[in-house]
Amino acid sequence: MNFSKRHFSHLVRPASMAAAIVTLPVLGSFSLEAMASDVPQMEQGIQIGDLAPGRAIVWSRSDRPARMMVEYAYNPEFVNAITVRGPYAMEDSDFTARQDLVGLPVGEDVYVKVWFEDLTNAHGKSEPANGHFHTIGKHDDIRFVWGGDVGGQGWGINESFGGMKIYEAMRQVQPQFFIESGDSVYSDGPIQASVIAEDGMLWTNLVTPEVSKVAETLNEFRGRYKYNLLDVNLRRFNAEVPQIWQWDDHEVANNWSDSKDLTGDSRYTVKDVPLLVARASKAFHEYAPLRPHNAEESERIYRKISYGKLLDVFVLDMRSYRGPNTDNLQTEQSAETAFLGQQQLQWLKDELDHSDAVWKVISADMPIGLNISDDYAHNPPQRWEAVANGNDGPAAGRELEIADLLKYIKHERINNIVWLTADVHYAAAHYYDPSKAATQEFAPFWEFVSGPLNAGSFGPNSTDGTFGPQVVFSKTPPAGQANLSPYAGLQFFGEVNIDKSSNAMTVDLKDINGATVFSKTLSAERGRRRRHD
Repeated sequence: MNFSKRHFSHLVRPASMAAAIVTLPVLGSFSLEAMASDVPQMEQGIQIGDLAPGRAIVWSRSDRPARMMVEYAYNPEFVNAITVRGPYAMEDSDFTARQDLVGLPVGEDVYVKVWFEDLTNAHGKSEPANGHFHTIGKHDDIRFVWGGDVGGQGWGINESFGGMKIYEAMRQVQPQFFIESGDSVYSDGPIQASVIAEDGMLWTNLVTPEVSKVAETLNEFRGRYKYNLLDVNLRRFNAEVPQIWQWDDHEVANNWSDSKDLTGDSRYTVKDVPLLVARASKAFHEYAPLRPHNAEESERIYRKISYGKLLDVFVLDMRSYRGPNTDNLQTEQSAETAFLGQQQLQWLKDELDHSDAVWKVISADMPIGLNISDDYAHNPPQRWEAVANGNDGPAAGRELEIADLLKYIKHERINNIVWLTADVHYAAAHYYDPSKAATQEFAPFWEFVSGPLNAGSFGPNSTDGTFGPQVVFSKTPPAGQANLSPYAGLQFFGEVNIDKSSNAMTVDLKDINGATVFSKTLSAERGRRRRHD
């Protein structure tokens, strides 16, 4: 993986961090003068995504028009390797490309090499980038990690701190895959060369022009993803851990919905939120290593990924189909109260009903029972950002849609459902207890919250009693403190282990160093209802 001179000409470091030689632990050392090349450069490394039985996405980016090539084998020596001629990487995709590897055996280690061949008569080839992942088989236990909220509140890549080192902590647990729970970039959060952190400490960031202001142009949205991929921890993680991406608000702008109004925000010259959403969506789909949906809805994010009899993962999109952020107190469902939207809601019901997996993990980009405001100037708020509405009463507004889903799950006796999420920038474990809820027609369930991965630490949020959430655990900044930098250590990811022998699921919440701050083991309920149709 090499970096071009053009790429580094956009990079700004604080003067104390400037150096003629850049050393990256897994990439070697090189000089700026040596980076000019007549062959393609792979500046962002590779990513592996949407691992599923028999297949996986391989993603990368060239710095010029080129063709992606992928070689893979089931041994590190690449004996009997298979070479796949991948797609062209062209300007209309910002030179990104992805190849779906199919026909992969389950329960095997897969080694990959990726390179680009330019489109000149010379057929210049980039240096290959290597990756490695494991396909989950029926004899494997399952281990995965999840988290979200990357590069927010101005806390970017601080090389003197070790960069986004929570990704190294996640890599060390050797997960089979990772769920990126949203806010994978902060397009609305400028990153400056230096920021004063808690206790007067100085936080120094790598900076590029694209991240020095709010993103408005397509190239600025693209630049957010390229910025994160400057981090050596993240690139190393990407080459070894397949990912499942979803999105939330900060990929576009803070708390965006149909009611978002930028007329009073002087940071934005583009005031049309739908135009910003379109540009942000294109950049997201270029840089996320997800498997594209079919022509029915080419940019659809919600999907199910199965991992045999032990696990199905249901990836939600709580952003694209929502109605406007309002007071969220409507007593009847309508387009205004939509959160998942009727089509996605029906899809989720159907997929849960047809699932024969022991565990059904619902990967949500926002928590259910935490009060999350979209109106900090008023108390109580006049607009709410997530599901809850702060009134502790029977389901209203967006809660009506969730109440419908939870009632369906109970009546159809679909068991072993666990919700995983991020968004609020602290770690928590919530038990939803119908006996303590205002709306009680649901079976009890757990929701686990992790994050941030490299952003400001906040919390705790208050709970809404509609679905009876009980805060079993939370780890947040001390009272009265907010937006703490990663220096404070309050960065968290979640780890899930499923034992194939007992079917038990253990959920651990871990900190920036990989230390467990909370653990809960859940026993799988037996007697899953069989479908009669």
